[in-house]
Amino acid sequence: MAQWTSAVGAAQLARQLQAQQRRPAGPGTRRPPAYRALADGIRLLVLEGRVAVAARLPAERELALALAVSRTTVAAAYEALRSEGFLESRRGAGSWTAVPAGNPLPARGLEPLPPEALGSMIDLGCASLPAPEPWLTKAVQGALEELPPYAHTHGDYPAGLPALRRMIADRYTADGIPTMPEQIMVTTGAMGAIDAICHLFAGRGERIAVESPSYANILQLMREAGARLVPVAMEEGLGGWDLNRWRQVLRDAAPRLGYVVADFHNPTGALADEGRRRALVDAARSAGTVLVVDETMRELHLDEDVVMPRPVCAFDPAGSTVLTVGSASKAFWAGMRIGWVRAAPDVIRSLVAARAYADMGTPVLEQLAVNWLMRTGGWEEAVRLRREQARENRDALVAAVRRELPEWEFSVPGGGLTLWVRTGGLSGSRLAVAGEGVGVRVPSGPRFGVDGAFEGYVRLPFTVGGPVADEAAQRLARAARLVGAGAGAGSEAPRTFVA
Repeated sequence: MAQWTSAVGAAQLARQLQAQQRRPAGPGTRRPPAYRALADGIRLLVLEGRVAVAARLPAERELALALAVSRTTVAAAYEALRSEGFLESRRGAGSWTAVPAGNPLPARGLEPLPPEALGSMIDLGCASLPAPEPWLTKAVQGALEELPPYAHTHGDYPAGLPALRRMIADRYTADGIPTMPEQIMVTTGAMGAIDAICHLFAGRGERIAVESPSYANILQLMREAGARLVPVAMEEGLGGWDLNRWRQVLRDAAPRLGYVVADFHNPTGALADEGRRRALVDAARSAGTVLVVDETMRELHLDEDVVMPRPVCAFDPAGSTVLTVGSASKAFWAGMRIGWVRAAPDVIRSLVAARAYADMGTPVLEQLAVNWLMRTGGWEEAVRLRREQARENRDALVAAVRRELPEWEFSVPGGGLTLWVRTGGLSGSRLAVAGEGVGVRVPSGPRFGVDGAFEGYVRLPFTVGGPVADEAAQRLARAARLVGAGAGAGSEAPRTFVA
C-alpha cells in the first residue's frame, strides 16, 4: 500500500517553486547548484506547510519537463532529499514527502501557566484574555437567581438546557439561518463539541482533512482519537482556503471529516470570503465529507471596515453537510466552558446519545450564565469590550514587533486573537526554548502543523498590550539574537530552516 495521502502534480509544484524564487534573497547570497536549489526549494515548501508531509511528488521525468531542467537535476535533488530525511521512496509506489526522524512536535509554549507560576514571565502561549467585567459577575449573579427551579431536578441535560438551546437557535435565525432548538446541542466548550463529533463520525484510522496550519489543540485531539490527518495548505496572507487543493484532497483522500476555521482562522487570522464558503460546502457535499466549521472567533472582528460573510452553515441550513461549532470561550472568557453544535436534528440526536458514555452534560450554572448574557444584551456589551481590548493589544503588539524584529514577516488580520509570524529563517522551536530563558513563552510553528511543518514560524496572541507588548517584543528580539548566534540550546531543531 502506498504511504502517501495526497498528491502534488508537476505543474502545481513548479508553480509553487517559481513563486518561492520570487522572494528576495538575502545580501551576499550565493547561487547553489541547480539540484541543490531544487532540493532546498522542495524542503522549504514542506517545512512551511505549502506541500504536505506524506504528499506524493511527481515522477522525475514529469517534474523535469514542468521545470524545463534535466531529469538528472531532478534525480539528484530527490536523492539529496532522501538522504536528509525529507523524502521517502518505494519501487512501484513513487516518492512522497517526509520530515526527518527524531524531529518530534515541540511541546512548549501553548498550555497556559497558572498565574502564580508566571512570575516575571510574559506568557504568549495562550490566546485568551481576562474576563470582560462587570459582565462575568453580573452573569453569574443572574444565573444564581435563576438556579432554584433547576436545583429541584436531577440536573442532567445531555442536549443542554432547553432555554439555552432555544436562545442559540434564535441567534442563528436572526442571522438569516432558520434554526430549531432541536438543531442545537450544548457542550463543554468547543473542544467538547469537536471531540464528540470526531468520535461519532471518524473512528480510529479514519481520515480528517485539516487546514495547514490549524489550531494545535484540535490537531492533538484528533491524533489522540486515532485519526489520520490530511493537511490542506492555506493560501499565503489572509486569503484563506486554497479551493483547488481542497477539491484535490476531497477527491483523492476521501476524508470522512474536514475541519476548518472560516472566521479569523487560528493561527493565521484569515477570513474566508463568501464565494469560498459556498464552494467548499459544495465540494464537501459532492465528496460525501462532513464539514466541521469552528466559529469560535466569528464575533471577534476588530476593524470597522471588516465585512463579515454569512456563516458557512448558510449554504447548508439543514445541517447535514456542515456541522457548526460555537463557543463562549474566545468571544467572552476562556473560563466560561460553554460550547455548542448546530447540525441536523438526527445528527444532534446521535451526538446526544453518544454523550451518555462521555461527560453526560454541561454544568447548569454556566449554561444559565450564558443564557442570561444572551437574553439581556450583556453578551453584546461584553463582546464589544473584548473587541476593544483585543484591537488595542493587536495594534501595540504589531508596532512593537515591527520595531524590534523588522525582518519578521506577517499579515495583520482584521479580527481574531492571533498573529502568524514568519521568523526570518530562524527555527521556531529554538526560539521557543530561548524565549523561556529570557522571560517570554511563545509557541513554535510546528505545533500548528501536521508532522513537523512550519518550523520557521511562531504564533503571537493579542493577550498583552502597552508596555508589556513592548517588553515582550524586546525579549523575543533577545531570543532571536541567541538563536541566530547558535545559543538556543535544549532543542534538536535547526537554528535556521533554510540552507
